[in-house]
Amino acid sequence: MIGVRMVRKVSSTRGFAKVAPHVIPALDRAVHRLTGGRYLLSTRMLPGVILITTGARSGLPRRTPLACMPEDDGTSWLLVGSNFGRPGHPAWSHNLLAHPEAVISWKGRDVPVTARLLTGQERARAWTALLEFWPPYATYQARVTREIRLFRITEAP
Repeated sequence: MIGVRMVRKVSSTRGFAKVAPHVIPALDRAVHRLTGGRYLLSTRMLPGVILITTGARSGLPRRTPLACMPEDDGTSWLLVGSNFGRPGHPAWSHNLLAHPEAVISWKGRDVPVTARLLTGQERARAWTALLEFWPPYATYQARVTREIRLFRITEAP
């Protein structure tokens, strides 16, 4: 339990927000590639996916390692556009708004998904669940004036 508390505390710091966006995704991509898509280094802290989107402007495939919160139904996940508490929305969130059809690599399996930006009461309920799941999200939100985007991605039929 001490390890989880320490990771939560460290991940809430401004220093982490400066360094992590440059280090964690690169490590996750390397581990994911080396293990044939079975593992992400960051899943030692939180469940994670590799999100494969279509670039909003470029139209090119974009691969982004992300923490996620799997939902109880087993076919949907919540994605948080926290950007480690930095001012701008993350690029992957712009991509999902422009092209909601995407793919995730989840536990070594490629899963086609459709993304939907959460708003209103649905977003409020999801945010409450996310704060229980990973409290540092509250610190990230407190650092920025923008509303952090929340997406529900659902396995495509």
